[in-house]
Amino acid sequence: MQIIDGKAVSKSVKESVKAECDELKAKGVTPGLAVILVGEDPASQVYVRNKEKACEECGFYSEKYAIPADTTQEELNALVDKLNKDPKINGILCQLPLPSHLDDKEVINRIDPIKDVDAFHPVNVGAIMIGDYNFLPCTPAGVMELIHSTGVDVSGKKAVVMGRSNIVGKPMSMLLLHENATVEITHSRTQNLAEITSGADILIAAIGKAKFVKADMVKEGAVVIDVGMDRDENGKLCGDVDFDDVKDKCSYITPVPGGVGPMTISMLMKNTLTAAKIQNGIQ
Repeated sequence: MQIIDGKAVSKSVKESVKAECDELKAKGVTPGLAVILVGEDPASQVYVRNKEKACEECGFYSEKYAIPADTTQEELNALVDKLNKDPKINGILCQLPLPSHLDDKEVINRIDPIKDVDAFHPVNVGAIMIGDYNFLPCTPAGVMELIHSTGVDVSGKKAVVMGRSNIVGKPMSMLLLHENATVEITHSRTQNLAEITSGADILIAAIGKAKFVKADMVKEGAVVIDVGMDRDENGKLCGDVDFDDVKDKCSYITPVPGGVGPMTISMLMKNTLTAAKIQNGIQ
């Protein structure tokens, strides 16, 4: 069993982004990312800080808009409109979840698709579906980078994705399909779950249930990617996979923390770089 080091893979992605950013700067272009944070959600604040730090590491220009929880939909929409028009800003990211009185769908749909570096806009989601896209959603794209780092060829393999969310499960299955995996999606209504997951050469867990995946659900020699971020009975960070139970059965496994998490932000940097190139007509 080998542990896939998300921190190391993430570092190499950021290094290549920084090198490309330096080339763009020589042409007078600095990639710019704007992050909108509504309210005081502590987890969101941590994510936003990490994104600011990554922008710094990659040499990007960044703006943060920390706005109060009682901001109205009109005010939020007006901020998005302003950023859509700002040539210094190539990527716009609105940190979800939003306070309950705000409509996240309205905000996502309002972001210019070419500045939608989260790839949540329906135009970008449709482009991913047909395989002709500018941006990939950050977490599934990060998962693919981690799989590639193992040297395992996805083509022809059976991949099972646990979870059907719009942010991870659905786009994840599309990316695997684009690389010729045979993909099965499982969810809360799936019957004979262990039977399905234990047939997977590549198993991706994204269900939000701490230590749910046990050894009897994993095929001998499988690649196991844990997208979960949970807390166990002792309040310690863990994933959807019971790491200690599963680790001796698989060929590769991602730890939590230090697996998929660092990749998400690196892929966001990659998307922002792509956005800057497209908006400035640079191939």
